[in-house]
Formats: sequence, structure tokens, C-alpha cells
Amino acid sequence: MNRKAVILILGANGQVGTELQRSFADAGEVTAWDHRTADLSRPEELRPLIAQLRPTVILNAAAYTAVDRAESEPELAMTINAAAPRVLAEEAAKIDALLVHYSTDYIFDGSKKTPWREDDPANPLNVYGRTKLAGEQAIKNVDGRYLIFRTGWVYGPHGHNFLKTMLRLGSERDELKIVDDQFGAPTSSAAIADATRAILDKEADHGVYHMTCGGATTWCRFAQEIFDQYQQQNEKKLARVIPIPSSEYPTPAKRPANSVLSNEKLWSSFEVALPDWQSALNVTMKKIA
Repeated sequence: MNRKAVILILGANGQVGTELQRSFADAGEVTAWDHRTADLSRPEELRPLIAQLRPTVILNAAAYTAVDRAESEPELAMTINAAAPRVLAEEAAKIDALLVHYSTDYIFDGSKKTPWREDDPANPLNVYGRTKLAGEQAIKNVDGRYLIFRTGWVYGPHGHNFLKTMLRLGSERDELKIVDDQFGAPTSSAAIADATRAILDKEADHGVYHMTCGGATTWCRFAQEIFDQYQQQNEKKLARVIPIPSSEYPTPAKRPANSVLSNEKLWSSFEVALPDWQSALNVTMKKIA
């Protein structure tokens, strides 16, 4: 990456945005905006901000990610996840900036038995997935430079996520019933940020790629691994994990049964691979400790 790069990070206080600030700290002139500076629910207000800063790279880690709440707030989710990325893409194209945008495994319906590839047909099961897919399409419809990274099951030391919820509930309760029939790849925010930096250092500027940690598991087994690693580091037991089917834990938003993404294109294009999910979890647990 050009050391004269002017890098704008949106979603500065979120899981990925916080790690992007760490990973890109020495990559150029870095500006990080949270929702108080750049409110994606008011997309048109982004235009003068970007025009004034004139970044060479925009890293959009801001999104509406409350999957269940999106079912009752579809218009707000669509504004943040689709209308705002369109504005970002249009403003980036005006100044020939690269837009890096993060999308989701939830654009797929989970019916496939093998990992999802970038060219598999999208068929979201919920409002969140539909709005994120609309965001992808909006960016593609603008004649500009972009990278879209689809990821999923994101967690880290910052923000609200499954890892931090499990550590809290695990210390408060004797047992936890966790869904054991939804498959995905838990992916640390640090791994996403580091992979993004590695790819941009190669001067990549176009396309859609899957970006998750290696391997696959279920929410239940993810929770058990969290508790096992916690016990190894702290010699303290947390709650007992009890596997249940999704039918015993109904949610407003339907989840795909298989969210595992294939990272083959990421490797073949850039020779960048994220660590396996257990190793990435171990690194994150040590940070939290």
C-alpha cells in the first residue's frame, strides 16, 4: 500500500473497525469515524464528509447487525446496509478511492451441504441478509473500485458478540442450552483486519471474496470451546453446555443451517488465509484475559 494513503475507517467503535485501526495504524494517514461523526442512517450526510477528507481508501466496517431486531426495523436496516454503501460507492468513484465493504454469510439460505462459493446463488432467509445483499448489489452497480469481503460469526474483544455473551452467561448460570444444528466458521475481528491489510498491501481493488477463519463448527461447539479455553487459562469452570436443535430456540429471524464459506478464491487470488477458528479464538481469549 502507498504510504501516502489516506484511509477512512467507518464503524470505528465496532468489532472490526477497532481492529482495522490497529492493523492499518502504519499504513498511511488514518481517520476513524464512529456513528456520531458519520451516521449511516442519514446517508446523504456522508457526501460532504467524504468530499472534504478525500480518502484514497474507505474501509466500511459500519453496519446494522442486529439480526433479530432487523425483522421489525427493515427500513432502518436497509438504509444503513444498502443505501449508505451506495452513497459510499458513489463518492468513492468520484475521487477514485477504493471502497472496502464487509458483507455476510447470511446472504445464503443454508441449503447447500458444502461450503458456499462466491458465485453460488444468494437467497437470504431474513431481513438482515436481504439488506446486506442489497448493499453488495448497490456497490456493484456503481462504476468504481471495490472489494467486498463476506464473513460471518464475527467475534472479538470489542463490541457485542457471541464470545462475550457466552463468557458472561457462563459465569452467571449453571447450564446453557445452545443450538447445535447451525454450522459456520467463527471468525475473529483481528483476523479479518489483518487479512484486509495483507490484501490491500498487494494493491487489490476489485471483486467479491469470502473471508472467514478455517474450519467449521456449531454454535454449541463454539460455546464449548470458549469454555474449555477459558478453563485452561483460568482454572475455573463455567456453565455446562447442552446441545439443542434450532426448533427449541425460535428467533424472530430465521438462520441458515449451513453458513460455512469457501475461502479458496481468497487464497488463489492473494495467497491470504485466515487462521483456523480454534487458533484465532485462543489468541482472542488471551487478549481478553
